[in-house]
Amino acid sequence: MSLSILQKAALALFAVGPALSAAPIYDRAAIAIAERVADWQIANPAPRWKSTDWHNAAFYAGVIALSEVSSSPRFKAAMVRMGETNAWKLGERPYHADDHAVGQTYADLYSLEHDPRMIGPMRSTFDFILAHQKDDNLLFDKVRNPDFLDRWSWCDSLFMSPPAWAKLSLATGDSRYLDFAASKWWVTSDYLYQSEEHLYFRDSTYKTQRERNGKKVFWSRGNGWVIAGAVRMLQAMPKEYPSRPRFLAQYQEMALAISALQTPDGFWHSSLLDPGSYPMKESSGTGFFCFALAWGLNQGVLDRSRVEPSVRKAWVALQSCVEPSGRLNHVQPVGSTPVIFDEESTEPYGVGAFLLAASEMAKLSQSTDASSKSLTP
Repeated sequence: MSLSILQKAALALFAVGPALSAAPIYDRAAIAIAERVADWQIANPAPRWKSTDWHNAAFYAGVIALSEVSSSPRFKAAMVRMGETNAWKLGERPYHADDHAVGQTYADLYSLEHDPRMIGPMRSTFDFILAHQKDDNLLFDKVRNPDFLDRWSWCDSLFMSPPAWAKLSLATGDSRYLDFAASKWWVTSDYLYQSEEHLYFRDSTYKTQRERNGKKVFWSRGNGWVIAGAVRMLQAMPKEYPSRPRFLAQYQEMALAISALQTPDGFWHSSLLDPGSYPMKESSGTGFFCFALAWGLNQGVLDRSRVEPSVRKAWVALQSCVEPSGRLNHVQPVGSTPVIFDEESTEPYGVGAFLLAASEMAKLSQSTDASSKSLTP
């Protein structure tokens, strides 16, 4: 029996319908502002930081995330140029977490391009570390523990290094890299994570310090590094990985604690437990928190009714930090503790946090049916 033109057209539409409906639809407004911010930073690199430094590596992480939701090829192309300029090398210190961070972008690009040059130097460095491992002394004291920076002895390091190991494992199929990252994550967590507050001390020197109001010192961006690092570990971790439930549980604990500490203006100020002593906007910690919480909503592992209002307030707050040119302000300078700082301060890692947040906000606008998602990994 022959088919009519209309019947053939209907069959053709049915055939392509599922593919069309499966195509992601993202919030163009979130992408547009992220593109403007990324373009400004690419055009205005911070000359004081090397292209393999962590300051830039966090920015690269955001650019790769943006490239996944943007229709423009220019962001991925910029990261390939960066890798070629670096000859795909990590920083100069083989054990230092900060010098591993750029490897996250190399591994992401390798997963797209399958060019072995992109991960060759990183793999050599990580294989060396596996063969010559340090002990687990995390005391942050250069006198009593001279090579303390060769371990993950400060909370920021959990964003810098573990995701690079996890992404290399994902790219190569070699579980040794993920096993190392996961085991050492919990060494640092056992030393710095405070189960009562569900927050991390920056390092061992902060365990006895107190804020002006008598509360413990929990640095906003430091905890932003951690929860963003946890998300990036979970993104690269197989669903069946044995310690995934433990990672997810800590992430969820931190997410709910952090959500409750947001100030009415939508930001998380420099000090999480003493925001009144640091009243200025702070966009880097806020960016990482917005990213991490929005990811949890998009994955269905956070309670939307409790967390989504916080995420949307944070995104509005972050956008208020962007100049018409695309320059992001209110980024706390390099440091390790809450401080007062110039509101016009900007740094590439703050831009990276903003782009990571934008990439998840672009997806969040299309993810509003809480009943269709489960609170399991």
